Amino acid sequence: MEQTKFNEIAFYETEDGKIKINVLFENENLWLTQKLMAQLFECSVDNISLHLKNIFEEKELHKNSVVEEYSVTASDGKRYKTKHYSLEAVISVGYRVNTARGTQFRIWATDKLKRYI
Repeated sequence: MEQTKFNEIAFYETEDGKIKINVLFENENLWLTQKLMAQLFECSVDNISLHLKNIFEEKELHKNSVVEEYSVTASDGKRYKTKHYSLEAVISVGYRVNTARGTQFRIWATDKLKRYI
């Protein structure tokens, strides 16, 4: 487990302004929690969890390469271990939830990555 402060590079907001998420980058990758993915794709955390479970069981992605556990400081001042999922996992989930928000995010993320490569 690492304790880290993320390097914020970008801010994701939908065109209609309904969803605003700080997109965090660390180790040259984007990392989101299940809760943030649920907000991003406008679905439940349970839905995100189910898709991640299937992604790993089907070996679409390997858990050890797309999941990092970080110690983060919450608003109550306490530190908690929180799992974060890489861009690969976020995009895989986005394809599975198949929502308009998922499509918007994939287009945005691809554009951002092209700028940094």
